[in-house]
Amino acid sequence: MKKLRKAVFPVGGLGTRFLPATKAMPKEMLTVVDRPLIQYAVDEAREAEIEQMIFVTGRGKSAIEDHFDISYELETTMSERGKDLDAIQGTRFRPGEVIYVRQQEPIGLGHAIWCARHIIGDEPFAIFLPDELMVGTPGCMKQMVEAYEQTGGNIVCGYEVPDSETHKYGVITPGEQHGALVEVKALVEKPAPGTAPSNLMIPGRYILQPEVMRVLEGQARGAGNEIQLTDAMAQMIGTQPFHAWRFDGRRFDCGDKAGFITANIALALDREDIAPAVRSWMRDTLG
Repeated sequence: MKKLRKAVFPVGGLGTRFLPATKAMPKEMLTVVDRPLIQYAVDEAREAEIEQMIFVTGRGKSAIEDHFDISYELETTMSERGKDLDAIQGTRFRPGEVIYVRQQEPIGLGHAIWCARHIIGDEPFAIFLPDELMVGTPGCMKQMVEAYEQTGGNIVCGYEVPDSETHKYGVITPGEQHGALVEVKALVEKPAPGTAPSNLMIPGRYILQPEVMRVLEGQARGAGNEIQLTDAMAQMIGTQPFHAWRFDGRRFDCGDKAGFITANIALALDREDIAPAVRSWMRDTLG
C-alpha cells in the first residue's frame, strides 16, 4: 500500500451561485472570518501530512496563486511597522509543494480530477472540495488517512444528514460497519425523497486509487451533461476495497449562501478575540 502524498483541489469552477461577488474573485477566496476557503482546505491537507498540492484551475483564478505566493511589499511594510507576520507567512507554499494545472473548460468534477492524471501517476491521492468546510479535531482528512492506512483501497467521507435532505446529495449504500468505518456497497446520486439507502452523504473529501483516472478516461457525460466523479467511483466498487469514514465533526456547505453565512457565525463564535462582540450582537438581534 502506497503512502498518500498528493491531493487534488478542483478550483476551476465559475462560482455562479455567489454572483456578483465571484465575477472577478474566485469563490475559493471567499473568506470565513479572516481566512479564505482554500486556506482552510490546504491547512487540513497539511495536517494530514500531504506533501504535494495539485490545483486544477481555470481562467480568472490568479488570486489563488497570489494568495499562496510571497508578498514582498506587504511583508516588508508589516515588518517595518513591527507587526506579526505569522498569519501571512503561513500561506506560503514551500518549493515543490504546489503544482497548478489548467482545466480549459468546466465540464464536471470528474473532468477536473482527470486533468491532474499525469501528476498523480500511479499513486493514491486525496481530493478536497474547498467549498465544503469540515471542522474537527483532528481534521477530517487526517482521520481519513489514519483509516486508509488500516484498510487501503478507496475511502470517502461520510456525513449524516436528516432523511429529509438526502435527495440533495450523493448517498452511500452501506454494508458492514466497524465503528466509524462503513463498507460502501453502492453510491446513489440524489435519490428521490424517501428512497435513500442511508442518510450518509459524501461531503467532498475522498481518497482514491489511481485506477479511477482510467475509468474517467472513457467516462461518458452524466448528470448536467458533465463528467461525474460519482459515476467513476461507482464503477470501482467491487473491484477494490471501498469504504466511508463517518465524520462526526462539523460540516458547512459554503457553496450555499446560507451555509456560508452560518460558517462565518459558527467559526466567529469559536474565536476568543471576536466571539464576545458577535455573541452580544446576536443577543441584541435575536432576543
